Amino acid sequence: MDRRDGGGGHTIGKNMNDAEPTVFVVDDDPSVRRSVERLVRSMGFNVQTFASAKEFRDHARVEGAACLVLDVHLPGMGGLDLQRELAQAGSPLPIIFVTGRGSIPMSVRAMKEGAVEFLTKPIRSRDLLVAIQGAIERDRVSRRARCELDALRQRYARLTEREREVMTLVIGGLLNKQIASELATTERTVKFHKSHIMQKMEADSVAELVRIAGQLGLTPESA
Repeated sequence: MDRRDGGGGHTIGKNMNDAEPTVFVVDDDPSVRRSVERLVRSMGFNVQTFASAKEFRDHARVEGAACLVLDVHLPGMGGLDLQRELAQAGSPLPIIFVTGRGSIPMSVRAMKEGAVEFLTKPIRSRDLLVAIQGAIERDRVSRRARCELDALRQRYARLTEREREVMTLVIGGLLNKQIASELATTERTVKFHKSHIMQKMEADSVAELVRIAGQLGLTPESA
């Protein structure tokens, strides 16, 4: 690995959260694996290395923020094929591709399918670390978003059928009186349901409720 960092390489990673992320490295060249592992560990990251895509699939366990440094040319399943398999399996793991003999069509394909970076060997240490930092931050943001969405879905699941009906009309912009007329009930009952909806969804305002509905992919017709 080319270690021409231009100095200051050891500042990368110190702005990360206290919880150490994991960098998975898949490369069939033992010297590359050792070199990348030393570099990643020197920056305070956890690292796991694998010699093939199959070894990675069989043994890698993603439990926190992470990224994958993946060689394009591997014995058996290649890096691009592993990328596609992970995508089909719904794995959001950010991928940094490395290769000793890449091509523009290859890099375009990798980036179109969601790769964070495509680096050519010999890799500058600084370039790889910057790519890893960006990939892990991307994974953290993605994980936070998924956690928030899961929490919103759980809140929505607690609503009764009637509360969902009322929510449909609320996010559609109807007033309490209009909702009461639509549901053939009283305005007082609508206010009661609306209060419960706001509490269960942890919304401070109708505008916040509308925002939450948008995050859930709900519309006045589908809520």
